[in-house]
Amino acid sequence: MVRVLAIADEEAPALTPERISILDVDLVLAAGDLPWAYLEYVACASDRPLVFVPGNHDPEISPGHLNRNGMWVHHGMPTAEPRPIGGLNADLHVVEAAGLRIAGLGGCVRYRSGPHQYDQREYARRAHRLLRAARHESVDILLTHAPPSGLGDGDDPPHHGIKALHEVIDALSPTWHLHGHIHPHGQPQPDRALPPTSIANVIPYRVLDVDPKEGGDVQQRLAAR
Repeated sequence: MVRVLAIADEEAPALTPERISILDVDLVLAAGDLPWAYLEYVACASDRPLVFVPGNHDPEISPGHLNRNGMWVHHGMPTAEPRPIGGLNADLHVVEAAGLRIAGLGGCVRYRSGPHQYDQREYARRAHRLLRAARHESVDILLTHAPPSGLGDGDDPPHHGIKALHEVIDALSPTWHLHGHIHPHGQPQPDRALPPTSIANVIPYRVLDVDPKEGGDVQQRLAAR
């Protein structure tokens, strides 16, 4: 079993260094809309890998890369190191960390101008890019900022869910789909399900034990739709 600390949207005063140490997690997953400094703090306190997707309130991610001299550059010019430092951006990618395969899709449904916002048609294209990145194998966790349409989303435009996530869940069969974006405001947020996937709102944090699974054949499920 892999113990996962999932965080999103709201800083949690309860996550002190002592508490994080007691939780003894193997991996930190961040579902967006948290300050980079907070993500770096949680990753440092846990001393574990950090995988994240951006939320709609996050800044654009620096496209810089390390050159052969160990300097961060973009188009040949020096640039700041991408934040959060040490974090792995899973947006539109499938990454492996702590023995888990994690597929990521950042942002939310567009309701105003700004980074990390997309209309439903754009999300359909992004979802297909993610499925291609999965290389026809299932994943353990789908990490997104916003929830699927009709499964824990809101009625107001800023909190509409992503329609294309239904196809992604059906194709990749994640054990867990973890998201943020929908603030609970003190109300219980029960898990939802699209079997065999459990869907959880992780604001402000959630600890899960995930049993890694072997990859499955996504292509057959897509062909059967």
